[in-house]
Amino acid sequence: MKIIDLRSDTVTKPSEGMRAAMAAADVGDDVYGEDPTVNRLEARLAEMLGKEAAIYVATGTQSNLIGLMAHCERGDEYIVGQQAHTYKYEGGGAAVLGSIQPQPIDNEPDGTLDLSKVAAAVKPDDSHFARTRLLALENTLGGKVIPLAYIEEAEKLARSRGLGMHLDGARLFNAVVKLGVPVGGIARHFDTVSVCLSKGLGAPVGSVLVGSKVLVDRARRWRKVLGGGMRQAGLMAAAGLYALDHNIARLADDHANARALADALAGVDGVKIDPALVQTNMVFMAVAPHLAGPLREHLARHGMMISAAPTIRLVTHLDVNRADVMAFAQAVRDFFRESREASSRATALA
Repeated sequence: MKIIDLRSDTVTKPSEGMRAAMAAADVGDDVYGEDPTVNRLEARLAEMLGKEAAIYVATGTQSNLIGLMAHCERGDEYIVGQQAHTYKYEGGGAAVLGSIQPQPIDNEPDGTLDLSKVAAAVKPDDSHFARTRLLALENTLGGKVIPLAYIEEAEKLARSRGLGMHLDGARLFNAVVKLGVPVGGIARHFDTVSVCLSKGLGAPVGSVLVGSKVLVDRARRWRKVLGGGMRQAGLMAAAGLYALDHNIARLADDHANARALADALAGVDGVKIDPALVQTNMVFMAVAPHLAGPLREHLARHGMMISAAPTIRLVTHLDVNRADVMAFAQAVRDFFRESREASSRATALA
């Protein structure tokens, strides 16, 4: 039985072509700067995003953390969304390891931050306050693409207040494909950008932080301090290069499959979903809280994996095709039909 795993786009397996590229990778010691495949990957992404330099790291969490630490010193502050990965889902690393104070602001429904609230959150130059140094955004956020016009306005505000700009671009290429713009058209507004290779792009591991040479040099030092120096990492970097060559344009397939899944689920009695909200590869469906666990168990028996929560995030990726999402929708439909039949029988016996 094929497993249909919609928990995340991090669950993809490397393709045969990607595995072959990894096996054939030319390698060296990356800590010495001597791994040619890592160097190629870093140079490739720096050029694509219009930056001077890049550094390859193990995870998106590490890439974001060394980016924040490159911008901020102890006692500094960064402004960030309440739902942003760097604030909510990365273990508080900026505060714990960087002594950087987060200043969270509620995200708007479209994933942006109200810029008037951002402006109000910037601290005055006074020893009573942490020094506000950085504005951190995320694109995409919850599957939503941050509009270019908004990013331009956010940059204007940041520059007027002397703030740096960092982008958590874990799914940046999903935004690029959705907007139909070159990746540099988004990246140019930021001083540093973190790009994850192990989500929609399908590599098994790795992220890259790009930026100016000065900021990347600082980030490289922090990578070492955090225990992240790597050796013959070209074996993994080769997967990233393969992903950049083969897996960007096909993200449109994931977006189309997500919308098809949402459309199919919209007709299921017991599911609350708005297909119009689906922009990229994420679908959010709500079910009655007492049915979330049973639904997960029902799907598991059919080789389908989701997280158990009243609001369930479903993520399409390169290991899920149109037939898979249609089979998933049918399994959800069957669950609610069976639940209604069981409820009717119980009522009749009462």
